[in-house]
Amino acid sequence: MKTAGLNEIKKELEGLPPKQVLELCMRLAKHKKENKELLTYLLYEAGNESAYIKNIKEDADVLFTEVNTSNIFFAKKTLRKILRILNKYSKYSGSKQTETELLIYFCRKLKESELVIEKSQVLINMYERQILKIKISISKMHEDLQYDYLKELEGLG
Repeated sequence: MKTAGLNEIKKELEGLPPKQVLELCMRLAKHKKENKELLTYLLYEAGNESAYIKNIKEDADVLFTEVNTSNIFFAKKTLRKILRILNKYSKYSGSKQTETELLIYFCRKLKESELVIEKSQVLINMYERQILKIKISISKMHEDLQYDYLKELEGLG
């Protein structure tokens, strides 16, 4: 089976009655958890991005308390899990601002943690990759926002 392109799907959906579009959305939501999460964001969270970011940060705080600081291997696994979650939620938003805020928050929490980042090359690389992603994301924003986020980025050192 050949998968249709987005334009083809859009044209087809435009021609369907609203009830049938609703049925298709419900069927889509039944198949994957990510589809449900995206629909939840679009329906309930998209209108208030700051509250959305705040909720994600609270979830990240809980996950940061679960980081095993005595063993770098387990700490690294938990940190990657946190990053996967943050990236997934920022992808739902599609906003560079949200992505930047969440990644800056991750880096700040990582710096504040009891982990000695300098002793693990893996953690150093993870941190530096996130800084690079933040810089790329900032470069795609409006100049006023760039200035504010670059100041925050400087604070991370």
